[in-house]
Amino acid sequence: MTSGNKQKHESKNPIQRALIARFKREAAALVRQAAPRTILDLGCGEGYMIEALLQAGIDAEFTGVDLSRGAIADARARIGERARLDVMDARQLVDDGRSFDMVMMLEVLEHIPAPAQMLPILRRLARRHVLLSVPREPFFCALNFMRGKNLTRLGNDPEHVNHWGRAGFQRFIARDFEVLAAPGVFPWTMVLARPRPRD
Repeated sequence: MTSGNKQKHESKNPIQRALIARFKREAAALVRQAAPRTILDLGCGEGYMIEALLQAGIDAEFTGVDLSRGAIADARARIGERARLDVMDARQLVDDGRSFDMVMMLEVLEHIPAPAQMLPILRRLARRHVLLSVPREPFFCALNFMRGKNLTRLGNDPEHVNHWGRAGFQRFIARDFEVLAAPGVFPWTMVLARPRPRD
């Protein structure tokens, strides 16, 4: 079964392709702004964002982890030796004492039943910056509904258990992170932030 992430990145719809291309450009611009030497893509899926950053000429050491063996197999086929890719839980990285200049978590938090539990994990893994994105609601659902997707759920993806507007997402992460940039990447919310000092 093809994942929703794979369907999104390999869509033939020209509008969706243009939106995804803009998303990748904005992400690459924020990564350049942060200038990390090491990047963790947490929930990397099939590796599309790591591939996009490599193609954009981002000079960093990439690590990608995901819980799906199939997704990691696809990512390895796509990226090869240009990134370290593993089937792994974020908590294992914390337990191993790993940390990275930047941790990316793009289009993942909306899938996690208790997303607040991820924030201290992200803060421990990220030495300098996090790059986060989630669907921007209610617009994301409305656009899905208008194109006839998930009609019985009013456009909501069945895998999405959390819904944030732009301001609401920034409030959600504010206790653990200070937002440095939040470019308009409709229909998503994307933020570059830095961890607040631990108490």
